[in-house]
Amino acid sequence: MLLKENTLKLSTLNKTWILDFDGTLVEHNGYKFGEDKFLPGAKEFLQSIPKDDYILIMTAREKEAKQKTENFLKENNIRYNLILFEMPMGERILFNDDKPSGLKCAYAVSPKRNEGFTNINIQIDENL
Repeated sequence: MLLKENTLKLSTLNKTWILDFDGTLVEHNGYKFGEDKFLPGAKEFLQSIPKDDYILIMTAREKEAKQKTENFLKENNIRYNLILFEMPMGERILFNDDKPSGLKCAYAVSPKRNEGFTNINIQIDENL
């Protein structure tokens, strides 16, 4: 539930995080011109995700960048469950049903490219 600007109110249940890589977590196409660099707050955000949550990272990067990308994540102690390469560059659409209790089970957060996570606030609400 988005409460006020950039605040996401979530339940205490385990979650599935579906994250884009370039332009969301790291500087867009930075790996093509040197090394990957986390965007502001992105590394801290990733490291704050509870260990029982599932992390799926998606990227349009070619498979030839797989080893370099995975090494970058490992060197930075970033845990993830799956990373998918060569994803389409168009829209990403998520369909998910809400729980009968009223709990909303799908959110979309679309920060501007290379903005990072400095303007996103996540709150856990034990009443959800």
